[in-house]
Amino acid sequence: MDGFPAVYRMAGLPERVSVYEVGPRDGLQAEAAIVDTATKIEFVRRLVDCGLKTVEATSFVAPSRVPQLADAAEVLAGLDLAAARHPVLVPNERGLDRALAAGAREIAVFVSATERFARENLGTDLDGAIRLAEPVVARALAAGLGVRGYVSMCFGDPWQGAVAPAAVAEVVGRLAGLGVQRFSLGDTIGVGTAGQVGALLAAVDRTGVTRDRIALHFHDTYGQALANVIAGLIEGITEFDASAGGLGGCPFAKSATGNLATEDLVWLLRGLGIETGVDLPALAEVSRWLGQRMGRQPNSRVVTALTGR
Repeated sequence: MDGFPAVYRMAGLPERVSVYEVGPRDGLQAEAAIVDTATKIEFVRRLVDCGLKTVEATSFVAPSRVPQLADAAEVLAGLDLAAARHPVLVPNERGLDRALAAGAREIAVFVSATERFARENLGTDLDGAIRLAEPVVARALAAGLGVRGYVSMCFGDPWQGAVAPAAVAEVVGRLAGLGVQRFSLGDTIGVGTAGQVGALLAAVDRTGVTRDRIALHFHDTYGQALANVIAGLIEGITEFDASAGGLGGCPFAKSATGNLATEDLVWLLRGLGIETGVDLPALAEVSRWLGQRMGRQPNSRVVTALTGR
């Protein structure tokens, strides 16, 4: 194959999808071996060169929590912020201060749909997590920054089990009330199923947050990520998070395995005749390059197939 699957359109699907690349942040944060700053910057630049318009660069989280991202300011300083969108994750006001000082133009805040994960990850309950996000969102909007809201554990929680769609919708509604503009609904531990996608989105519809403000973020723990993407496409979702080479999991949820690989997502979308603007063979080479730098193989079947490894 030359990197271009046979194209067969399915009726009713979007003509174009935005790929929100999270590898440099959500992918690398789960890696134990520290990747040097120059490699991170080059990784982001190469991803942009592949046609990715949004590449989440880093997180201004406390270095003690995520040592991998201690160089957030240095990474952001090394990027051309005019060449692509480079959002950064901001966990609290201290992180926002650092992000603003570094010149960030877009931020994301992070909350959980469940009480237990909020306690495990953020050290507070769900209400506390939203209160923590409130001044961050307000100050970011006042400074003219775009604000995205990550909602984790939307499909299941490793401690609490099943998560009701209504519980997720309540969190989305509360974040929308703070002024959050866009939302990423995460299957943090990869337990979601295709039918669950529609049920979740139907619940979120009742908050008044329209589907053009929603992205879906899948992990492939049980091999369901691409099936869930198709379910999302059928429901009209046009933005999906993915990580080059399938990098990452969640360092605070030990059962979580890798993110949906960007290459696998793009292969699926290309086969459906859905435009992404991404150069798939070039992207596979970027993941192969990073894998060599990290001493590991990319966790993507498409990368494996295209690079013959």
